[in-house]
Amino acid sequence: MAINFTNLQCKEVICISDGRRLGFISDVQVEVPEGRVCAIVVPCPARFFGIGGRNEDFVIPWSCIQRIGPDIVLVDTKPDSCRFPHRRPGLTP
Repeated sequence: MAINFTNLQCKEVICISDGRRLGFISDVQVEVPEGRVCAIVVPCPARFFGIGGRNEDFVIPWSCIQRIGPDIVLVDTKPDSCRFPHRRPGLTP
């Protein structure tokens, strides 16, 4: 199965263990030089009506994806264990 990144970004991610809607895919992590996708990145919900910004992202391993449908991506994971600090582009850790 082949899918474009732009098509992947239009899909909402839903956790099948608790039915929680995690959000929409914003990025993917790729292993270099193999070129293998290893995870999808979904921004965590913003704090306080979006004013506080986002501090974390859900980084969900590719192995946790159960199904990619026309509109959604079903994942089998515990969302709280997939939270990682949000990294701003251009900044080094």
